[in-house]
Amino acid sequence: QLDFGIVEKDGELTPQLIELQGFPSLYAYQAFLDQKNREFFEIPGGYTAYFNGHDFESYVKLLGNILTDNEDPAECILLEINPEKQKTRIDFYVTEKYTGVKTVNLFDLKSRGDKLYYNNNGIETEIKRIYNRVIFDELDNLSEKPQFDFHREYDVKWLGHPNWFFRISKHTLPFFNSQYSPECQFLSDFDYKSADLSQYVLKPLYSFAGSGVKIDISEKDLESISEPQNYIIQRKVEYKPILKTPDGYSKAEIRMMMLWKDQPVLVNNLLRTSKGKMMGVDFNKGHNWIGSNIVYHPED
Repeated sequence: QLDFGIVEKDGELTPQLIELQGFPSLYAYQAFLDQKNREFFEIPGGYTAYFNGHDFESYVKLLGNILTDNEDPAECILLEINPEKQKTRIDFYVTEKYTGVKTVNLFDLKSRGDKLYYNNNGIETEIKRIYNRVIFDELDNLSEKPQFDFHREYDVKWLGHPNWFFRISKHTLPFFNSQYSPECQFLSDFDYKSADLSQYVLKPLYSFAGSGVKIDISEKDLESISEPQNYIIQRKVEYKPILKTPDGYSKAEIRMMMLWKDQPVLVNNLLRTSKGKMMGVDFNKGHNWIGSNIVYHPED
């Protein structure tokens, strides 16, 4: 996923790359949401939420093909930590509805040798493919540990591999050089003593949902960090409030969603809105008319 904040530059709205991640978003739910929007609202003819010629049917088929790759869906699982407690659990239910891939709690997996198994309605079933939704920050904060070792190789195909969470992430942002990507450096490479720190935001490399991000930073904050190579410092962008609501305007961020089989292909999108300093539920408590939806554009 690539998250673009919508800003104003020279009087025009333009995207700025805020974040990217090699980690699944709400792939099934966004397709479900499109169907419900069309059921209850008037979406203009000729407008779509999909890209590269996809529609609902072809998109769901592609998603299912990637998750199962002709394996029995019973041998393919969506893996999550305590999935019934996750804010994104609606996506898990819709994923099973569309693809047949069931959600399994990380702590319910068992290993024997190089094989992984789960209890499928009373039948111990070998796992061939794992649609991975486990975030390590969350796992590290739990006292309970899984019955298998995340750091070793098993006879299973990961979608995507746990390493993607680290490599296709904020770690990649300093290597971009584009008018659509704000200046970004590893903190270890940044000369903060000669910089106007009010123009920058500090982000830990390996965090999620905005945790650890610091909007207002000082030299003291930066000097207290013992591992600066594990942080990035990114030039701030000023989101433009563009969506009119009953109590003011909301800022917007568009997540461009890709699926990767032979190569990454742009397929869908997700709209996030905010009236707080940052995007996300945790940073918008007390605000109204914010949240997420989907963006429609003219068909290709």
